[in-house]
Amino acid sequence: MFSISPSTRLRTSPFYEATLADGVCAMTTYNHMLMPTSYGSPEEEYWRIINDVSMWDVAVERQVQLKGPDAGRLAQILAPRDLSKCKMGQGKYVPLCNHHGVLINDPILLKLDQDRYWLSIADSNIWFWAEAVARERGLDVEVSEPDVSPLAVQGPKAETVVASIFGDWVRDLKYFWFRETEIDGIPVAVARSGWSKQGGFEIYLMDSAKGTALWNIVKEAGQPHGIGPGNPNWSERVESGLVSYGGDTDGQTNPYEVRMGKYVDLHVPDDTIGIDALRRIADEGPKRHQLGVVLDAGSPANPEFTWNDIEKGGVKIGDLTTCAWSFRMKKNIGFALVSVDAEPGDRVTVKRGAGPVGGTLCELPFL
Repeated sequence: MFSISPSTRLRTSPFYEATLADGVCAMTTYNHMLMPTSYGSPEEEYWRIINDVSMWDVAVERQVQLKGPDAGRLAQILAPRDLSKCKMGQGKYVPLCNHHGVLINDPILLKLDQDRYWLSIADSNIWFWAEAVARERGLDVEVSEPDVSPLAVQGPKAETVVASIFGDWVRDLKYFWFRETEIDGIPVAVARSGWSKQGGFEIYLMDSAKGTALWNIVKEAGQPHGIGPGNPNWSERVESGLVSYGGDTDGQTNPYEVRMGKYVDLHVPDDTIGIDALRRIADEGPKRHQLGVVLDAGSPANPEFTWNDIEKGGVKIGDLTTCAWSFRMKKNIGFALVSVDAEPGDRVTVKRGAGPVGGTLCELPFL
């Protein structure tokens, strides 16, 4: 279609040269950075994450560091999830909301010590948001972007590969927990996490000069297990029901509409941003909810730049926010953000760019 023009406003990752060497052929932009999206064979990359092990440059998941005596307080002001029992070495998935209860990011919060936290963010500028809140509240905390870039190792054989690099202690890590360590003098934090349902780890590189070295260490360790490069796989993530902030949310979406209500604790302090609105939404109930939709069309659908209207009986009831070809289901599937009156089993019409397509709403996840 077209290429992305280089610009000093677009940053490359520490793994950029390694991804070029391994044949990256498509990228997107995410947090003002280039993010690999294909190495030329989407189906091969899909089956690698399902059956074997895949390595991903996800340095675009930037870290917002909160450091200082009030770091924990700022973290709780930003996150409508109870962090009072979060321990050092533990991570938590947290929806961040604005004062209206609208979702503005859904990072992983990692507690490194009593006065230092990272927010491993999705695609929106939380550094500016956190800095503004800290200054407005008069908090003793420094907000910064540290030199930290995640490399994901995902798939059913990921644990074997990561254990061969760092040791069997990684097998004992609980989900979202992490530990700081090093390999060949490269400082990293190893976390059991990642944007797939197939299991895996994220290795947080803490020296950007060592990106290619770390990439090659993982690549070599994974060779006996069929490792290869990939990316957060569109088909696998939709099958698994994983929400993409900004792709499956809009400027009015609250956590309850996209199945994140279980990550909201309504008893958090009253100065938590958005908690008053979230309490009201929880009491009244959301106006929309997220379901799956299986489309009737039999050939793989092309990705589009916009959401597609979903109609029932000729009346719009919501939007198709994401569509992907499922290699296991052999169908086009997607996420439907629709009126709470819509139910699984309802027949709908989706107004795709190539024309209207029939479909059936269903529960999530698909698989």
